[in-house]
Amino acid sequence: MDHYGLIGNPVSHSLSEKYFNDKFMLEDIDARFERFLLNDIHGLPQLLDAYPGLKGLSVTSPFKTEVTGYCTELDETASKIKAVNTLKISREGNKLAIKGYNTDVDGFSAALLPLLGNKKPDALILGSGGAARAVAFAMNRLGISFKVVSRTPAKGVITYPELTHKVISSHKLIINATPLGMGRFMDQYPLIPYQHLGSGHLLFDLIYNPPETPFMEKGIRKKAQVENGLVMLQAQAEKAWERWKD
Repeated sequence: MDHYGLIGNPVSHSLSEKYFNDKFMLEDIDARFERFLLNDIHGLPQLLDAYPGLKGLSVTSPFKTEVTGYCTELDETASKIKAVNTLKISREGNKLAIKGYNTDVDGFSAALLPLLGNKKPDALILGSGGAARAVAFAMNRLGISFKVVSRTPAKGVITYPELTHKVISSHKLIINATPLGMGRFMDQYPLIPYQHLGSGHLLFDLIYNPPETPFMEKGIRKKAQVENGLVMLQAQAEKAWERWKD
């Protein structure tokens, strides 16, 4: 039996275990998937020693950028983004090979495009971590103009206090790529001026559990269109499976 899993902190919110184990059962695949909570990314080598049968791992917050340091190889997309959400693990004798991929790019694109139709609205990406990097890469590939919003001032980003009425009204697509709204942050939300939202806005939250986050609820109150990350999860999971079985 092949063994796969998810690493992150937290992992209790994740639906990946159910998604893959349902898939394995329905498609009669001799494999299992489980969640592994790591206190920090330095626990990865010990996990791999403890589970020598692991063939692949999904990577969630907050390890998507840090895990690149444990990869022996990165595919082209992951190398450009410097963020990984999928690890393919192989062993030859005592030699361990870990190839990193980023399937969030394809997953996000697959979820977003049906919502946009022929439109390409200017966008705000909330967050600057590994998930946000994948979203930014996808937006560049799709030809959608965007600004990155971060709590920390940096070159090429804007901060939350800079989100004026003009900025919000001219950016009709707003993507939450932060962990606010899930796990220990379940009651929290990005601090944007929600009073400036309207029916022409689309709020896309990468979080899928809970299915309706405070970010989405605030958008609904302003009659904005909202979408969670469930379709993205499913699409990126299928891409991860393709990498593992390559």
